[in-house]
Amino acid sequence: MSGGVGASIKKLWSWFWQPSARYALGFLLIVGVVVGGGGVIAFSMAISHTNTTEFCTGCHEMADPPLKEYQKTPHYSNRTGVRVTCPDCHVPHSGFPMLVAKLKASNDVLHTILGTIDTPEKFEAHRLEMAEGVWAKMKATDSRECRSCHKFEAMDYELQDNRAAKKHQKASAENGTCIDCHKGIAHKRPSAAD
Repeated sequence: MSGGVGASIKKLWSWFWQPSARYALGFLLIVGVVVGGGGVIAFSMAISHTNTTEFCTGCHEMADPPLKEYQKTPHYSNRTGVRVTCPDCHVPHSGFPMLVAKLKASNDVLHTILGTIDTPEKFEAHRLEMAEGVWAKMKATDSRECRSCHKFEAMDYELQDNRAAKKHQKASAENGTCIDCHKGIAHKRPSAAD
């Protein structure tokens, strides 16, 4: 290493550890990394905690009727023992879409506080509006959450009954999406729905 480059590195290193008004820049950097790392860990733990059926149904308005309806479906109990959770259907599994969904979910907290759907009667009054919102999101994302488990190319049409096999093959050929046919798959379909 030439003297000029070595001296420059030594000068930069010395400057890095020089005190600012009170603290050395290196100390501030280390504190920043520790605090930032702690923030990332706390954020990950919060995401993990809020991605559970127990968290989603912790409010009484989600325990009845949505939880009870879901518990009567094959997504809850089936011959293979695979259980789908609330976040599996309602929250993208990673990345920016998941963060956006989590931010939008804060609206649910607001409506819990306001008591928008805090009785079965209020829930039923808003059921169609809530369902249409979920259906529109699923349509816009090509049923992304459904497709994390259900893929046309993985379906064995010979194992399906004839009606289902024909509908799945048609949907696959026409670029259909799951929610086009499967509205009301995990919750009671609103009576006013199309």
